[in-house]
Amino acid sequence: MVLILGRRLNREDLGVRDSPAIKRKVFEMDPKSLTGHEFFDFNSGSSHAENILQIFNEFRDSRLFTDVIICVEGKEFPCHRAILSACSSYFRAMFCNDHRESREMLVEINGILAEAMDCFLQYVYTGKVKITTENVQYLFETSSLFQISALRNACAKFLEKQLDPCNCLGIQRFADTHSLKTLFTKCRNFALQMFEDVSQHEEFLELGKDELIDYIGSDELVIGKEEMVFEAVMRWVYRAVDLRRPLLQELLTHVRLPLLHPNYFVQTVEVDQLIQNSPDCYQLLHEARRYHILGNEMMSPRTRPRRSTGFSEVIVVVGGCERVGGFNLPYTECYDPVTGEWKSLAKLPEFTKSEYAVCALRNDILVSGGRINSRDVWIYNSQLNIWIRVASLNKGRWRHKMAVLLGKVYVVGGYDGQNRLSSVECYDSFSNRWTEVAPLKEAVSSPAVASCVGKLFVIGGGPDDNTCSDKVQSYDPETNSWLLRATIPIAKRCITAVSLNNLIYVAGGLTKTIYCYDPVEDYWMHVQNTFSRQENCGMSVCNGKIYILGGRGENGEATDTILCYDPATSIITGVAAMPRPVSYHGCVTIHRYNEKCFKL
Repeated sequence: MVLILGRRLNREDLGVRDSPAIKRKVFEMDPKSLTGHEFFDFNSGSSHAENILQIFNEFRDSRLFTDVIICVEGKEFPCHRAILSACSSYFRAMFCNDHRESREMLVEINGILAEAMDCFLQYVYTGKVKITTENVQYLFETSSLFQISALRNACAKFLEKQLDPCNCLGIQRFADTHSLKTLFTKCRNFALQMFEDVSQHEEFLELGKDELIDYIGSDELVIGKEEMVFEAVMRWVYRAVDLRRPLLQELLTHVRLPLLHPNYFVQTVEVDQLIQNSPDCYQLLHEARRYHILGNEMMSPRTRPRRSTGFSEVIVVVGGCERVGGFNLPYTECYDPVTGEWKSLAKLPEFTKSEYAVCALRNDILVSGGRINSRDVWIYNSQLNIWIRVASLNKGRWRHKMAVLLGKVYVVGGYDGQNRLSSVECYDSFSNRWTEVAPLKEAVSSPAVASCVGKLFVIGGGPDDNTCSDKVQSYDPETNSWLLRATIPIAKRCITAVSLNNLIYVAGGLTKTIYCYDPVEDYWMHVQNTFSRQENCGMSVCNGKIYILGGRGENGEATDTILCYDPATSIITGVAAMPRPVSYHGCVTIHRYNEKCFKL
């Protein structure tokens, strides 16, 4: 049976009696007069869809045309299979793949709340839902279950706007559980920035060990001073002391104990009963004590300041010259490898001298000797940004090297205008006096010198004008004696050395090679090649990496290149250029206060 709706027209109505075919026209148009407006595409826009949804929602409320009942926690929700399937691939799979639910009138769903289902259906039938702090979690979980990505993302965005020191860790854990990478990152960054406030709340004390380490081990942690990190860790441990006591040593390896104020360290850290009764922590305490005495001579991940404290490790370049026979430079400039910025410091006194030696003592810088006034010694006070003259060397020299060993400065070898020197002098900053110690076994100029594992190492150098040495001479301050160790693979002068992680790295000497020496095992190895042959380059350790700055090439011209070698990956890269080409300069690393430190 076919139902035809509308009024039947007969031939008389049309005024046509004998025509075999009937054609209706409202009006006639001359084809020549058509202008392209003979049709009109009508579109009611989104209002049409909204009206349809509104009507379907009214149908749902009155149970009109509903063909399925969703049961959640015993509460029944009459729905339309077509609407649910159109919005959710979860329901599309349920109703369209010949599952049992596709044939049943009542479908029960477990694992969600009735209130969540009510909100979900409100969104499905209206495209709108009110997200609140009370319903956001279960609404997110429900939209995830039913695979409604738009609602799921809206819940995640809502959570981002609710971040607060009291809830960010809980939201971060929620984001981690549901693989919300963007929300997780925002929570973590928020907690890093607001750590001082976050650590005061209950959620912080409920962190897992690995979660806590992720925060306290970060260089991006924003704090006023390191004491706040120590106090946060101890609050966490004391919250469940019996369970967390065994974790204390592992946690304290991520607290930069050497950077605590000495008074705080003595009066608060060392007297803590839990620490006193934890022998595993003694080595960390010993490291902090040594740093308070030796300063930057002690290097470890715990001696690098967090940038938020206002301090950062910088490389200071002292003097040098641009080319052979050129003018000596008066500049003292510091380079921050993190920001790439250069800043000028107080100019070097007597900058007309050349071939002097430079080293860092605690957080100050010493310059000794040089071709003019070869006995003079100057110290740069990093706090006051001034140079101060201190006690002179007993024997004038240039083309020598300096290094710090156990808090004392050693001046080694060099040239006095007539002879290579075996003379070695030791400076005690407390008495402001230089004293002679045992001489080198072989007199050399322009060697590489570094301290490592409690000894001083003098590597290579020139015994005369025409030859180079491959000897490694080791000084033991306890016995005041020198020993010869395994020879360096190549005999070179004008080389530079630094110590890192109980190993010594050597570069320069017009080679393209970085060598590494293990003083414990007494053997050498080749670790990496540089990009060009250089000598008299600067070399310093900063932020756990080795930087090679400037130097002179085979053509005698200075370079402005900076290379960064990471021993952890054995990768060498070129980084920002120096302000000018330079060689025969000094390079040391100190901690410097940055007035533009970042804080919220």
